[in-house]
Amino acid sequence: MKTAKILKDNETQTLLLPAEFNLPGDEVYLKKVGNTIVLIPKDNNPWQPLFDSLDMFAEDFMEDWEKPAA
Repeated sequence: MKTAKILKDNETQTLLLPAEFNLPGDEVYLKKVGNTIVLIPKDNNPWQPLFDSLDMFAEDFMEDWEKPAA
């Protein structure tokens, strides 16, 4: 797993990402999930990672799913 350097200046932080993690544009969306921070390039569709992952599910993924009673 790669690491990034964190620079602190008063109440702000700057992440120095390795070149292979370069992001397009000048801004990112931030999402905190537990103790994990997710960076999503603002120039991209924030839903794209979900769309890209759909091919990873087996065709019968939801076959045994039963809709909960209302």
